[in-house]
Amino acid sequence: MGSEPDSSGAGAATDPATGGETPAGQRPEPQLERTVTLTGVELASFLGHRDQLLADLEAQHPSVQFNARNDVLSIRGETSAVRAAEQLVREILELARRSGAVSSTDVRSIARMVRDGDGPRAAITLSEPILTVRGNSVRPQTQGQREYVDAIDKNTIVFGLGPAGTGKTYLAMAKAVQALQRREVSKIVLTRPAVEAGERLGYLPGSLEDKIDPYLRPLFDAVGSMMDQDLVPKLLANGTIEVAPLAYMRGRTLNEAFVVLDEAQNTTPEQMKMFLTRLGYGSKMVVTGDMTQVDLPVKQSGLRVVSKILRSVEDIHFAELTADDIVRHSLVGRIVDAYAAFDERQAAERNGSADTAVSGTAVGDTSVGDAAPGARSSRHDHIEGKRDR
Repeated sequence: MGSEPDSSGAGAATDPATGGETPAGQRPEPQLERTVTLTGVELASFLGHRDQLLADLEAQHPSVQFNARNDVLSIRGETSAVRAAEQLVREILELARRSGAVSSTDVRSIARMVRDGDGPRAAITLSEPILTVRGNSVRPQTQGQREYVDAIDKNTIVFGLGPAGTGKTYLAMAKAVQALQRREVSKIVLTRPAVEAGERLGYLPGSLEDKIDPYLRPLFDAVGSMMDQDLVPKLLANGTIEVAPLAYMRGRTLNEAFVVLDEAQNTTPEQMKMFLTRLGYGSKMVVTGDMTQVDLPVKQSGLRVVSKILRSVEDIHFAELTADDIVRHSLVGRIVDAYAAFDERQAAERNGSADTAVSGTAVGDTSVGDAAPGARSSRHDHIEGKRDR
């Protein structure tokens, strides 16, 4: 006798979103569709090449469908996901209205801020430019970068600490150029310690200046990207902009200057103290570094030491940037996180080995204070013999 189809409705239900089946006993998630009118922006520029913006949105909300037709963006999916996606789209739209352009990094940053509850001010946070160079704005692209830039405005000395790609040096130099343009300072001083990153400086060809130039070249390039190309050589020639090794700072007092010390993790404690005491009237200093990239032969970094000494000093601020603030390729952030996890495992293994060694020493310790009975008797006999004599 054949079985009849179950018509009780207790079996699998059809998911209206996908047309597939929802497991028995589980109700389909309520669906929602919302639309956002894309006014106040140039549509092709807003969506990007080959609708890059839609791809960025889908990467943040994989369960949501995004479709753009004319000037309307539709968002469809599960109710909770659609509401979060709509907030993201509206913040991105507001940023585009304010700054004129939105990058994939902006989308990731705003998405993170929305998740953290900072969505309502994301566009304001990211839209205020420091400089506009040849039509392109230099501005913070994450909440951490915004706090770093604000700290530079409020403090005389700021330490920008964080991994590669977080914009520590670039933003500091943008603030230096801004201060010069506003006549808040009369010169910019950019410096780095000339420390070999696994190479021998003496083996490089050329004069001393030729040998040092590769270490300072990134600073020259950054300045050139933020100012008129014809103006930079003149400012370098008349000393308004100075790029020099850290050793050249000794014995000087830097008045009315915006001073940036880059790669500060490669300073010794003595060099760091020497640099900070160059501060003169009307000046501002920004010190940047990454404690995971120390190239010193001895791992006693002046940056690590100073962070323990000056954290409680007024008018000095330590800005901590993280992998969330990386604005290079998204893979860089994952690389930094992977190395950090590896370092933590290595530290845990070293601590475990040290604990084992200490435990073993405690069990087998035969020092004078806890000598074996035979050894203690021998020492006692020796002392008694001296007394007899």
